[in-house]
Amino acid sequence: MKLLLDFLPVIIFFIVYKSTDDIILATAVLIPATLLQMLYTWIKTHKIEMIQLVTLGLVVILGGATVLFQDKTFIQWKPTVVTWLFALAFLGSQFIGTKTIIQRLMDGTIEMPSRAWTQLNIAWIIFYLILGGVNLYVAYTMSEETWVNFKLFGMLGLTLIFILLQGFYISKHIKPDSNENHSEN
Repeated sequence: MKLLLDFLPVIIFFIVYKSTDDIILATAVLIPATLLQMLYTWIKTHKIEMIQLVTLGLVVILGGATVLFQDKTFIQWKPTVVTWLFALAFLGSQFIGTKTIIQRLMDGTIEMPSRAWTQLNIAWIIFYLILGGVNLYVAYTMSEETWVNFKLFGMLGLTLIFILLQGFYISKHIKPDSNENHSEN
């Protein structure tokens, strides 16, 4: 349910765009849809995650600029700004605190050597930088419709593939559970 809620504004943007071929209208609908998503999340959980606030801010600012100036460039930059901010946050976590962001997110469920956490964090930094660059490449070299499709399906697909690859990497570095009994029969 949370995953659907997280993607609902983008899905609404996609549906409005596909119904109207109007990226300005789709963006104008995206802004209140994202605000409603945040309101619903606040009512249900009484908390909003930082990433949700950043995304909301960028939707309002860049989406608002798109609508105000009738220029799709602003909304096309939003995914890049978000992914590059992620990369910056992951990079900063290399130097601030004792654990990287990825380790803080997964440490309670997965135990790996410190070096493996650092490598995984760097992989996320590189992934986010590349994903932001690919978004700009698609936005500036391909049709508007291709960019809209890429925004929903391409970025999501690439992220899912990266997460799967991350799973393989993690599986090679997980420390065995010391509580397991390895008795021979």
